[in-house]
Amino acid sequence: MSLYPSLEDLKVDKVMRAQAQFAQSTSSAPAITEAASPPVTQGMPSSSLYPNLEGLGEYMGLSLNSDEVQKNLALVPAVDNQQVAVLSGVGGMVRPVTGTDTGIRRAEIRPGLREVILCKDQDSKVGLRLRDIDNGVFIQLVQANSPAALAGLRFGDQILQINGQNCAGWSTDKAHKALKVAAEQRIELIVRDRPFQRTVTMHKDSSGHVGFIFKSGRITSLVKDGSAARNGLLTEHYICEINGQNVIGLKDPQIKDILTTSPSAMTITIMPKVIYEHMIKRMSSGLLRSAMDHSVPEV
Repeated sequence: MSLYPSLEDLKVDKVMRAQAQFAQSTSSAPAITEAASPPVTQGMPSSSLYPNLEGLGEYMGLSLNSDEVQKNLALVPAVDNQQVAVLSGVGGMVRPVTGTDTGIRRAEIRPGLREVILCKDQDSKVGLRLRDIDNGVFIQLVQANSPAALAGLRFGDQILQINGQNCAGWSTDKAHKALKVAAEQRIELIVRDRPFQRTVTMHKDSSGHVGFIFKSGRITSLVKDGSAARNGLLTEHYICEINGQNVIGLKDPQIKDILTTSPSAMTITIMPKVIYEHMIKRMSSGLLRSAMDHSVPEV
């Protein structure tokens, strides 16, 4: 079963598959003499059972033509009728519109666990603040330019072990104490990527919008038939990342600037309001804005 980053990718891939199937069926059909060919009505497209990509025009508000598709797509030669535009990379997803978009790779929430090795800085700190939620320990803050930031840890990651000790059931204080008493040169963490967050990939329309409204970082409403609504973006969720870049604590004009300068295919990482507000409890917006790591992740 194929996976698609967005509804736009699914729809366009269906058209491309249909075109490939039609081209193969016509190439294997017996030759027909010119005299036997039916007349083509003036103004009508050439004989085809399915529309071509140009026929989609501005499909669902998305400006779409062959040049746009080719710009975002590195096609793999088709091996059969069922695989037309499959790309390797993030989860083996099919993405004929999104292509090998960097934002998807930056925002990827990988399944499974990973090991992270940290060392403390000159102030004997790793740059993490933790929060206990539902008997789990989660990252509440990653400080900019800290060992934690350099190791790729992010807001919302779950810490399962610290130096071989299971963190299940720990309080916030106990988790911070474990980091404080850990050795300076080596701290071993077992991490699960952001289990309370999910990513939504959308495409800007011809006016440069994806179709949602936000206030103080929280999504408040969706534009009817916009890419955000089509792809399942939800209200009462907070924006955590845009194309993998953390935006927590930033003011709305700053978030808007990042959205405006994002490419036509963009990924937003969101978290439900009730969990987000519990996660940042007792943290001021000023601290989140000044201390949180807002750098663009490397891929």
